[in-house]
Amino acid sequence: MLDLESIQAVLAEPLVAQALRLTAEVALATLAIHLVAGLALGYALAQRGWFGRGWVDALVTLPLVFPPVATGFVLLLLLGRRGPVGSWLGEHWAIEVVFSFWGVLIASVLAGLPLVVKPIQSALEAVSGRLAEAARVLGKGELEIFLRVLLPNIRGALVAGLVLGLGRSLGEVGITLMLGGSVGGRTTTVSLEIYNAVSGGEFERAAALSLVLGLVSLGLFAVLKRLGAV
Repeated sequence: MLDLESIQAVLAEPLVAQALRLTAEVALATLAIHLVAGLALGYALAQRGWFGRGWVDALVTLPLVFPPVATGFVLLLLLGRRGPVGSWLGEHWAIEVVFSFWGVLIASVLAGLPLVVKPIQSALEAVSGRLAEAARVLGKGELEIFLRVLLPNIRGALVAGLVLGLGRSLGEVGITLMLGGSVGGRTTTVSLEIYNAVSGGEFERAAALSLVLGLVSLGLFAVLKRLGAV
């Protein structure tokens, strides 16, 4: 039976402590990347008529509709040691993506990115036309328009997207399993620890870790509720 002592015992395990630390590090890095990439891609996709927009939109949306394991496999072919991107990174930058922190981070970023970009894109499409044109008439530059006019008006969509993206990233297993490999004490996140515990029949351990992620999810839901997004 799951009780406080058993939860504390699970959380005190070295492998679980490492998984919690890795998950926190990846979450913070993912949040920062989602903030920058989400704003850049959302703003770009909100602008109509430029060449390649449809392809960029499709690539951003793909992780939402393509099976995570299949997405991870494609990325493994690209980023592995013999892949076109992975071999170049290893040769010129000495960076190993697969079975490393970078693989876990890439999986986390890609899993949640569509949920960040799409709300920002929709919000910008709703407000950018009339507000940006009014600011241009007043002689404002494009950067100033974005930072002082558009950004304050999409703040709710931005925060909601970041929270949704982070929640999706925390629960990612398929892409992470392919790129990170679930190397104990090195690339195993809390979600992968739950997967491994269930696979090994350690249901009490899986329940304790699921409770931790559940509490984090409730916290994210509370943020959304306060923003009026749900």
